[in-house]
Amino acid sequence: MLPLQWETDFTTAKQKASESHKNILLYFSGSDWCAPCIQTRKNYLDSETFSAMAETKLVLLNADFPRRKANQLSAEQQAKNDALAEKYNPDGEFPLTILLDENGKVIQKWSGKPKNSVQEFTDEVRSLCSK
Repeated sequence: MLPLQWETDFTTAKQKASESHKNILLYFSGSDWCAPCIQTRKNYLDSETFSAMAETKLVLLNADFPRRKANQLSAEQQAKNDALAEKYNPDGEFPLTILLDENGKVIQKWSGKPKNSVQEFTDEVRSLCSK
């Protein structure tokens, strides 16, 4: 199975979601400093179980906030992520996973690393997508 494609642009993600009638999974992460973010991505979002479901139900959007100089984002990408954070993550929670409809309306939010199993988390996201 190919790794899932993560968008970094909200406009592109909304367009893809609209065209394919999928939901958007917006993931706020600190990829180089936030241990729960790294674990969530590795153990949940990149898992085969989640990926198989996401491929048919979701457009994935990552708003990453790395801190190390080597991983710094372009000014343009940083501005896009800041705008997403202002709208969807005003409290600066990491990790924060948000399920959006194709228009960007919040359906569900998960703060922190999921507390349930990968299968349970995947099933929960899937059931919310089919509404």
